[in-house]
Amino acid sequence: MDFDKMKRFYGGKRVFLTGHTGFKGSWLSVMLQLLGAEVYGFSLAPNTDPDLFGILGLSDEIHSTIGDVRDLEALEKAYVEANPDVVLHLAAQPIVRDSYKDPRYTYETNVMGTVNILECLRKHPGAVSFLNVTTDKVYENNDLENHGFKEDEKLDGYDPYSNSKSCSELVTHSYKKSFFSEAATTGSDVVVPSISTARAGNVIGGGDFANDRIVPDCVRATIKGESIIVRNPYSTRPYQHVLEPLAAYLMIAMEQAEDKKYADYYNIGPRDEDCINTGDLADYFVKYWGEPANWKNMSEANAPHEASFLKLDCSKARSTFGWEPVWHVDEAIRETVAWYKAWNDGEDMKEFTRKQIREFMSR
Repeated sequence: MDFDKMKRFYGGKRVFLTGHTGFKGSWLSVMLQLLGAEVYGFSLAPNTDPDLFGILGLSDEIHSTIGDVRDLEALEKAYVEANPDVVLHLAAQPIVRDSYKDPRYTYETNVMGTVNILECLRKHPGAVSFLNVTTDKVYENNDLENHGFKEDEKLDGYDPYSNSKSCSELVTHSYKKSFFSEAATTGSDVVVPSISTARAGNVIGGGDFANDRIVPDCVRATIKGESIIVRNPYSTRPYQHVLEPLAAYLMIAMEQAEDKKYADYYNIGPRDEDCINTGDLADYFVKYWGEPANWKNMSEANAPHEASFLKLDCSKARSTFGWEPVWHVDEAIRETVAWYKAWNDGEDMKEFTRKQIREFMSR
C-alpha cells in the first residue's frame, strides 16, 4: 500500500466515521489523524471498561458525536454538520454470542443502521466515496475445510450477527443500484459517490476489551494470574492485525474516489498460511507474553453455533490493487501482546499506538 499516496488523498479531507468509539473505530481515527484527515465520528458511547477510545483521549482530538445509528434524525444532523468527503461505516453490534441474546437489537443496528447512513448519503450529496464494513461471516458457510470464500458466493450468514451483516450487504447493493448507479443518476449534476463493501476477517490488536473475544479473554485471564479459557481451540479463523483491514479500507475508499471502476465488493484477510486455529493463537499469546500466561481447553458441548472453519479468498483485492498483508500472524500477535503489556505497565498508550501505526506504515 502506498501510504504517501494516502497522505496526499486524505490530507484535509473531511471523513465521517460511524462506530468511531469502538475498537476498530478508535484505531482508524488515529490512522486518519496521522494521514491528515479531519475526522467526524458518530457512535454510541464506549461500552467496555476500560475502553480504547478513552485510553487514547480521542474525544478531545476529533469531532465526536455520541449517538445511535438507529436514530436517523441524530445521525443526519451529525452528517450534515460534517459535510463529508468520505464516509466509512463501521458502526455495528459485532458479537456473535450477543446476537443470540438480543437478535432484534442486532438487526436494528446492523441493518437499519446501514439504511440510515445510506439515507444520509442519498439525501445530502457531496461525499465522493462510501465504504460499508461488514464481515467474513456474511457467506453461507457449510464448514468446508480449506474453502476460501470468494466475493461472488452466496450471502447467508447463519447466526443473527452474521445474517444481519449479510442483510447490510444487500441493503448497500440495493441503494447502489437504485440511487447511485449511472442509470439512476443520468442527467443529475450532483456528486455521485463510489460505493463498496469490505468483508474482513477476524481482527486482533491492542485495546480490544470486548467480551467473548479470544485476545481480550487471554489478557484478562493472564493479568489476573488465571488460566486462559479457550472454548473452541480447533476453530480456524482468518486472524489479522486490526491495522491490516483498516489500511485496506482506506485504500479502497481512496481508489474508488479517484476511479469508479474500483467500486466493488472485497474480501480482506490474511495469507492462507496465516489462517490458524484458536488454540494456535493462544499458543502464540503465551509465547509472547511469557509467565504466567497459560491456557486450557474448555470446549462447550452446547455452545451457540459458530462456524468451525472460516477462510477468505482475497485474490480479488490482490489482483485489483496489488494489495498484500503487511504482518504475518505471529507478528500480528507479537505486536498485539506488546500493546497490552505496555498498557498494563502504565506506558503512554497514545504515543505507543501511534508508534505501532507508523511502524506498520513504514513496512
